[in-house]
Amino acid sequence: MQTAPIVIIGAGPAGLMAAQRLAEAGKQVHIYEQNKAAARKFLVAGHGGFNLTHSEHIADFITRYDKTEVQQIVQSFDNTKTVDWLNSIGIETYVGSSGKIFPIKSIKPIQVLQAWLDRLQELGVQIHYEHKFVDFDNYKATLEHKGIVIEKDFAQLILALGGGSWQKTGSDAKWISLFAKKNIAISPLESANSGYNTSVDYAELEGQVLKNIAVHFGETSKKGEVVFTKYGIEGSPIYYLNRFTRPHNFPLTLHIDLKPNYNEAVIVEILKTSNKTSEVLKNKLKFNKTALALLKKLDKETFTNAKILAKTLKAYPIPVESLRPIDEVISTAGGLRFIELNQGLALHKFPNVYCIGEMLDWEAPTGGYLLQACFSMGHYCTEQILKSKS
Repeated sequence: MQTAPIVIIGAGPAGLMAAQRLAEAGKQVHIYEQNKAAARKFLVAGHGGFNLTHSEHIADFITRYDKTEVQQIVQSFDNTKTVDWLNSIGIETYVGSSGKIFPIKSIKPIQVLQAWLDRLQELGVQIHYEHKFVDFDNYKATLEHKGIVIEKDFAQLILALGGGSWQKTGSDAKWISLFAKKNIAISPLESANSGYNTSVDYAELEGQVLKNIAVHFGETSKKGEVVFTKYGIEGSPIYYLNRFTRPHNFPLTLHIDLKPNYNEAVIVEILKTSNKTSEVLKNKLKFNKTALALLKKLDKETFTNAKILAKTLKAYPIPVESLRPIDEVISTAGGLRFIELNQGLALHKFPNVYCIGEMLDWEAPTGGYLLQACFSMGHYCTEQILKSKS
């Protein structure tokens, strides 16, 4: 009698990594994907700069994750192993100026994905597209393909169902209602790596960038760039602060340090060198046109008083009203709670069913950390399966 395959639901980076590792170990693997093509969100993410991981030392790298479970999983398959894996499928990488790791510049996101899919095909992995996930128990998965309901027996089932952002890519979180019916605990999905809606209108600055700044909320700060939008602000330091602002009641205020390499006293002395404040800001403090336009919003008293202006330059207030809607954001916080999983990422209620990727309750900033965790979970989960069945 033929042994049932290992079935993976979801052809995103976590599911594809699990498939590759299992196939390399000689397992029969079938992937079922609801879209007409694999890894649509993976490709969409690549449009904004295709950083696959980050070169940061692993001790610092893991602090970017909010859950100790994910920190441990990333340590088991870290950023250096991701680079080695990319090389193994023919993708050369380089480290950018910010420490992010990219494919070499001649390689596009679709080429990375195609190289990966080619390797999976070589290994005998079968991918079945346009299969909507409907239900599961401990031995079979129920799917719908072009109006026909299909039941698939499995040796193990790996669910890599995604979060709730960018529904156009298939990441619609419809699995949550199914899990709720099975009394599996879910933390509500919330916007993560999101821009902020602001109460001040920055429409005249839309598309402009504040560079070499630091954004603060309470004791937490992050350097980087801030982009003004029609609704407010976004950018990597803004996304980073989401985790720290979300527990608080909105509205609240962020503060931008427009000159993080100068202390307040030094700025005061520079401002006092001339009574032509605008010229000092432009020529001596070297503010770009975006910063200068932002400073024009200040009242006359602040703009003309060196001490008050210096204090404001070190903590320019940005009043924020809310995060953007979930469907617009890069990723979601919340999801399947780790208390529902054993150490190998299998469900306590269904020990033959494993869950990986963004559907779990964790978050991290942009910069390669999101993809790295998905790669790591795919690899880690399969190692647990292979150990348990050896």
